[in-house]
This record gives sequence, C-alpha cells and structure tokens, in this order.
Amino acid sequence: MADTIKKIPFLFLALSLVILCTGHLHALPLPVKAEVSENNVAVFVDGSLFTVYKFGDKKQKYPYFFPVNGPSSGLSITTESSEPYPHHHSLFFGCDKVNGGNYWQDSLAAGRIRSTALRVIEAEGTQVVFENECEWAKGRQDPVLRDTRRITVSAPDPTLRIIDFEITLMPLVEVTVEKTNHSLFAARMKPEISVEAGGTLINTYGDQKETGTFGKAAPWCDFYGINGKVTEGLAILQHPDNPLYPAPWFTRDYGFFSPTPMYWPPEDKALVFAEGESISLKYRVVVHEGNTGDANIAALFEAYSAEKTKH
Repeated sequence: MADTIKKIPFLFLALSLVILCTGHLHALPLPVKAEVSENNVAVFVDGSLFTVYKFGDKKQKYPYFFPVNGPSSGLSITTESSEPYPHHHSLFFGCDKVNGGNYWQDSLAAGRIRSTALRVIEAEGTQVVFENECEWAKGRQDPVLRDTRRITVSAPDPTLRIIDFEITLMPLVEVTVEKTNHSLFAARMKPEISVEAGGTLINTYGDQKETGTFGKAAPWCDFYGINGKVTEGLAILQHPDNPLYPAPWFTRDYGFFSPTPMYWPPEDKALVFAEGESISLKYRVVVHEGNTGDANIAALFEAYSAEKTKH
C-alpha cells in the first residue's frame, strides 16, 4: 500500500502531461450563453462575446453574424463591410436572381430577407440554440420564400467555436433561381486575413488561394491568417446531406468564400422549385485558433459528416 501511495504523484503528473500533449481532444466544453435584444442575439463563451446574430433592423438586407470573434484574440475574423463589395456582411445566407429578386446586394427594394419570428430554445449551457423564421420579398410584394433557420453555437474547447447553421427554404409560389454567383452561405474575412495580406485559403484537398480553389467541388474550405498577434481562421463545412453536395466554391483572394451551387447548376440551367417543395441545407462554421492542421479541420469534418439532423 505504501508503494502505491508513493506512485500517486507520479501518476497524476503523467496524466497531466497526457492531457497537455493531446490538446483540445480531452478538453471540456466552455459555457455558452445567449442574450436577446430587440434586433440581436449576442452569444457569449465563458463570459466573453463570441458573436452577434443581427436579425431585426428594418434597414437590414438579411440577417447575419457580426462580429465573429477569434477564440484567442477576441477580435472579429470577419468584416461587416469592406471594399471591394461592401455588401458582403460577415457571415450570411442570401441569393440573387430568385424570381427576379436580389436577396444578396444592399438595395432593399430589389429584395429583402425579413425576420418574422425568433425563438430561443436553449439560452445557456454547453450550447445555445435558437430558431429564426424569415420571409423573402421584393418591396411590398408578397413573399416568394419562407425560411426557418436553426442556429446552434458551442465551444467544445478553448481553441474552437462552432456555429451550426441549418436552414429549410419553403417556396410559397413556384420559384426559379437563375444561374448566379451570388448564392447561399458565405463568409467575408477581414482584410488583414485575406490572401492578399498574407493569409491562407485552403480546401479539403490542399488546393490553395483563389487560383486553386475557385470552381472546385470540395466538402470544406478554411481561411486563416494573423488576427491581432495570433493565427486564427474560419472554416465552412458542407454537410453531405445537402442537395448538390459538394458544391463548388466561389473564392476570392480578398477574403470571400462560399459553397455556391447556383453558379454551377446541373446542365448549366436555372433551378425551378415547385410551391411547397422544401429545400434543406446544413453548414458548420468552425472558428479556430492556429492553422488548418492545428485545428484538425479534416477530423472535425469527418465527425460532422457522420452527424444526422439534431431535431
């Protein structure tokens, strides 16, 4: 018994070293909390602001997330509006050429995705979950689409933040989406993280920059660079259940990237959706410390791809 007792400090030290060496694989999730105001849902991780989902401003083109703060720097890795193309608002979902409407660029008269209801399902704990219903309409015309988006935010360890974005689009009339590069889920990184500023854009297969990733179908892309004084990034993962998976990517070295199926539609033709024919899409956003390898994006994608819808 005495020998066993003497070994306890050594065993404790060895266990501590294992935990330190294996990194976030054995870390505990951080507490997450949502605070809802009239126009926003602010999400805090371990007491610090991570992101704000902006949904209620009447002058807003569409709901979007900003800031999207890095886990180490506390600084946003996305931009709310930067040249070129200041209509790219951080992390968002939109589409152009929907029954002639533009639900992407900033003119509200051309089309607006308007929030009609928001419901918080889990306000705090190891995750935050809320749902937002929106209508797509041009000016005072009747809406052509209704969407329900379910957003889940978690922090599995101190180096990672996760946003799960699940959206179901319900056509209220027959909907035609013409071929367009302005389509669906997208992120705009801050200029300091762009390839032009020394950042890295990389896809599943190791292809890099706009020249290597543009138009290529891949399950995920990651964009990382120096944020403040540390390396941080944001990866977008497409779920294999998505229609037209994996969508090709529309990428730009100035910091924009998006899985964009509507720019490469089947047979290069417009897509037509019947009234009541719902379309469901799922994406995971990984905001991470370090580079793609440090964050082990490939393994995170494998885990995500094995998941089924949670509700």
